[in-house]
This record gives sequence, C-alpha cells and structure tokens, in this order.
Amino acid sequence: MNDAAITLEHVTKRFGQTEAVRGVSFDVRKGEMFGLIGPDGAGKTTTIRMLCGLLGADSGTIRVLGKDPVKEHHAITRTVGYFSQKFSLYGDLSIDENIAFFAEIHGVKGYQARRNRLLDMMQLTKFRDRLAERLSGGMRQKLALACTLVHEPDVVLLDEPTTGVDPVSRREFWRLLSEFLSLGITIFMATPYLDEAERCSRVALMSEGLVLALDHPSAIRATFPGEIVEVIAEPLEAALAVVRQDARVQDVQTFGERLHARVEKGQGEPAVARIRAALQQTGVEATSLRVVATSLEDVFIDRVTHAR
Repeated sequence: MNDAAITLEHVTKRFGQTEAVRGVSFDVRKGEMFGLIGPDGAGKTTTIRMLCGLLGADSGTIRVLGKDPVKEHHAITRTVGYFSQKFSLYGDLSIDENIAFFAEIHGVKGYQARRNRLLDMMQLTKFRDRLAERLSGGMRQKLALACTLVHEPDVVLLDEPTTGVDPVSRREFWRLLSEFLSLGITIFMATPYLDEAERCSRVALMSEGLVLALDHPSAIRATFPGEIVEVIAEPLEAALAVVRQDARVQDVQTFGERLHARVEKGQGEPAVARIRAALQQTGVEATSLRVVATSLEDVFIDRVTHAR
C-alpha cells in the first residue's frame, strides 16, 4: 500500500520452541494512530522490537516507511522514534540534558528551539534542571516522549507508554499524543489497556502471538455474537452461580465487581427479567441488572476463548 507507514506480511518470530509472533499480517496507514492490544505475553513488544530493527523476523516481510528495519536500520533510526517499555533515560542527567543527549545521538543540530517547544507542550519547562531520577512516573513518561520526538520522526513506536502511571498522567499523555497526531505523525502503540484502544483509529487484538481481530474499535465490537447483560450483586460468587444455571446464558465472565452474561441478540431484556427473578428466589441482592453495550474486552475474551 502506497499510504502505508508500516506493513507486516506473514511475520513469525520464535524464541527456541516458543512462537512469540505467529504469521502476523497488518498495515498501519500514514498519519493514523494504530493500537496493538493484548495482555502480557501476547507478542506486542516482540512486534515493536522487530519494527525497530532490534530483532529480525524468522519469516515474513516487515517494512517501515518502505524500508527493511534490519537491513536499513540506520535510515530507520532517523525517521522513527522508539519509546521503550522500560524507562531508558539517564537518571543522573537533568531533563534538559536527557533531551540534548538524544538529540545529539540522532545527529540533530540546533535542537534547542525544538527542545523548548517540547518542554512547553509537556509542561516540563519549570522542571528542566531536575534530575530524571527525581521525576514522578508521569513526568518520566513525558520526558521519554520528548526524547522520542526530539529528532522529529515520521513514525513513533510506543511500547506500553502509560503502564504504571496514574489516571491523571495517562489522560495528559493521551492529550499529548492527540496533538502530535494532528501534526501528521504516525503513532503505533502497544498497550494492555482495552479502554485505550477506543482512542485509536484502528486496532489489532493480539493474544499468544496471533492477531484475533483487526479493524476500527466500533467495527470489532459490532462482530460480537450476542448481547451483554451486566449483573452487579452481593455476594458476587452466589450471583455467578445463579447466572450460570440459566440455560440460555451462553457465557459469563467476571469483571471486578460485575458479571457480564452473554445471551443471543434480542434476548437481553428477557434475560434481565429471568436473572432478576432467579436472584430474588435465592436471596441474592442485585444492585444493578441491565443490558449494556458490548466492550472490546467482551470481544477480546470471546475471541480468545474460541481461538483455543
């Protein structure tokens, strides 16, 4: 595809007997925000490291901006920014010094104005002399993003950038990503958070090295084969036992203090009435019982279940 910033075709990567990535194919369009979504061990980091040229694929083809990231690694580093899953900045350097270091290793000349703009966008200007080791988790993530962007890459690869940061910092980080997206930068992000997938133009749901679904989040949700009845009740274990006894409930999953019971399309409201009556008969108190919109998490669990 001429408008593709990233393409993978039948890519496989093995570590010993383990297939971390299994025949994966997809493309990422220029200027879009693409999410690779999945739990730990899904193959997300391995995929990103192959896109960076840090790992070679055992089979298949990878192109980033039309280049082979392994054979043309030097060219890739000039046009791609990589945000590592692990904090990779220098704790004994200040914010200013970290950004300067990353600018210089990328061969950026006259980076001071660019650094100042990034610090303003990240709201880090007044902290520019603070050592990186003394920053909060959210400030470290913003500094890492600034270092990733200082050489003005066309593509940014983010490996779980919001893991371990507080909700306010996550929201601020997403605001920044939206700003950079508006500048035409292609953003490829791996994350375990399904709620973050909703912010992407397209997502790939990944599990155990396989891509289980690939589309716009709303289109993926629309593929769910049924309706979801949400049950909030006390005690939850007793409510789970009652819901499982309903022969017309196809599946039930626990989400924190909630149960999600899957029924056939069009059967949500009848299921609500049946489950409410069954809970009352067993003395379980339901604080909420309703049909809810299908989430990506519902789809993901359904796809993983049927993939096994």
